[in-house]
Amino acid sequence: MTDKVYNVLILCTGNSARSILGEALINHLGQGRFKGYSAGSQPTGKVNPYALKTLEKHGIDSSGYRSKSWDEFGAPDAPQMDFVFTVCGSAAGETCPLWPGHPMRAHWGVDDPAGVGSNDEEAMAAFAKAFMILKRRVELFMSLPVDKLDALALKQQLAEIGQQ
Repeated sequence: MTDKVYNVLILCTGNSARSILGEALINHLGQGRFKGYSAGSQPTGKVNPYALKTLEKHGIDSSGYRSKSWDEFGAPDAPQMDFVFTVCGSAAGETCPLWPGHPMRAHWGVDDPAGVGSNDEEAMAAFAKAFMILKRRVELFMSLPVDKLDALALKQQLAEIGQQ
């Protein structure tokens, strides 16, 4: 068993909803083995309040999350990522920065819950759905023996998780 902590960056365009949920889930479920981060190609500058309510509803600390640019993670003093997952179609199609260390990448698209619904109940339902999809994927990811799989097998497993 390795003591390595794997750094995981979750990307979306706005970094206000799905990527925040993914970052929080990785940190909550990672048990010190995984450290989650999130960023956006065009960050909104604020976290969607429904994302924070969803985290709180599931007993996950919602403090300290912020919407930030992916440029922060390309800086020389940024933590080196082992994995980068995109959770929205537009971020997956954009030309991403070159990440130091060349992390393993996969697309885990999730429908955007932001702006869904005309009331709190409908909005919370959309966020609950996104949360459950991401939670399942994070759990599957964390069950992989990442230190034992070769790069090709790991890449295939990560792609399959994105289809779950």
